[in-house]
Amino acid sequence: MNNDHNLMSAFGGQELDTGRLASYMREHVAGFKGTLETQRFKGGQSNPTYLLSAGDQRYVLRKKPAGNLLPSAHAVEREYRVITALSATDVPVARTYCLCEDMDVIGTPFYLMEYVEGRILWDPALPGMTPAERAGIHDDVNRVVAALHTVDHQAVGLGDFGKPGNYFERQIARWTKQYRASETEPLESMERLIEWLPAHIPASNETTIVHGDLRLDNMIFHPSEPRVLAILDWELSTLGHPLADVAYHVLPWRLRSDEFRGMAEHDIASLGVPSEAEYVRRYCERTGRAPVPEHEWNFYLAYSMFRLAAILQGILRRAMDGTASSAEAMEIGSRGRRIAELGWKQTQGTHY
Repeated sequence: MNNDHNLMSAFGGQELDTGRLASYMREHVAGFKGTLETQRFKGGQSNPTYLLSAGDQRYVLRKKPAGNLLPSAHAVEREYRVITALSATDVPVARTYCLCEDMDVIGTPFYLMEYVEGRILWDPALPGMTPAERAGIHDDVNRVVAALHTVDHQAVGLGDFGKPGNYFERQIARWTKQYRASETEPLESMERLIEWLPAHIPASNETTIVHGDLRLDNMIFHPSEPRVLAILDWELSTLGHPLADVAYHVLPWRLRSDEFRGMAEHDIASLGVPSEAEYVRRYCERTGRAPVPEHEWNFYLAYSMFRLAAILQGILRRAMDGTASSAEAMEIGSRGRRIAELGWKQTQGTHY
């Protein structure tokens, strides 16, 4: 699927002031000229994303949504910083142009980056591909994730991008607070996870750059080759434990497509997709780490489901408040209850 197929007209106050924006771009983006036109991309539950066209040039704009926002959420400034820093590494990212924190331009902070021509793949089961093509896609994604977690964050100027150490304690507290701030009804499984997780944190205390939302659909792939051209949506990136990133990244192996962009209902071996164990083993080989003990892996998965449930709760809250950036936000946000239930089951070591 080409990026252009993910475009739609703006709705519900999501239109941009093209006059003000064009004036800003003429001053801050080298080579910008022509009449500015905008379209919004589908998806982007958190930060609205737009394709900008002017003459023969195309750009991508990411902005904070309008309305009252949760503390520390929608951090486009952090996205811009990490993408810019990673451009000098083996991690594929889009070229950045500028960050605008002036609210007078389009009403919220935003940044501009290059438009990367390629495919967005929404379904991890990769329908319509051959087993060899699926294997190639998943292997290159694995390579890119390993590359991210082996970047020297000090060397690329991100030594202060997050606090080193005690990552899970801080993240559990953060997502508990975010969940409480957006709570719409009591969820027993979330309450259990909030109590269980802090008491079962593994002793391992590593620090790397973590993306925070490593899904297949947050990557752009080469139009015909099994190759990642750019990782997108860095809003949740920070310094943290790499296995938190990996566990969240492999949730599609644990979840069905109707739960949250999963593929657990498929016989993935027949598809040519590696098993979860094979995928994680390859990641460990590429990063030079020992295999992950099973009891620790259960924690990382349960934590990832708890975190996803909290994110979905935030989407549901914004949908109810009328500030969501996607027309499907209400349905997607309502899946948080099911994800929390699965997270609690995962604490018991259940592989469903």
